[in-house]
Amino acid sequence: MEFFCYHRDRPGSLDLRHELLEDHWSYMDGYAAQMIARGPTFAGDTPTGSVHILDLPDPAAARAFAFDEPGYQAGAYRDVLLRRWRNTLGRTMWDFPSGRTGGDRYLVLGLGSGQAADLAPPPVGDDLIAYGPLLSDDESSWLGTAVLLRAPDPGAARTVLTSDRYAAVEVHAWEFGGRR
Repeated sequence: MEFFCYHRDRPGSLDLRHELLEDHWSYMDGYAAQMIARGPTFAGDTPTGSVHILDLPDPAAARAFAFDEPGYQAGAYRDVLLRRWRNTLGRTMWDFPSGRTGGDRYLVLGLGSGQAADLAPPPVGDDLIAYGPLLSDDESSWLGTAVLLRAPDPGAARTVLTSDRYAAVEVHAWEFGGRR
């Protein structure tokens, strides 16, 4: 079962995040085999959150992953978005044809409910890093779409989703994560 997890930073937690960086990476190292994608989001040069997409046995394991994370335990995050996710591309970020460098990268989150939208990846060439619907734990309800992609700017990244089909669309600068 695949899950999308987005820990959003609590304002003023940057020093705490830096202090816990090695603990965070060590924790994530324990999940390396299950990772589909990972990495921080930014506003300018300031980290704003941490994205992890991974394959875990069940929703209980996903909740344990999200809430046992050292930054969450220490109060670095203001909230966590945790949803079932379907890996529409069938690959990990490490399989992305263009690799870790070159171009700006973004997380695009379309949050919604009701009639599902954007279930199939758009024809944007080799710019999609990860793409899939956000779902309820039992997969019976569509709750949105999460995309990691390379794009020239936030506006172009936003166009990957049909905006009027969502209650909200968020675009965050994102970079490949993991140990450097």
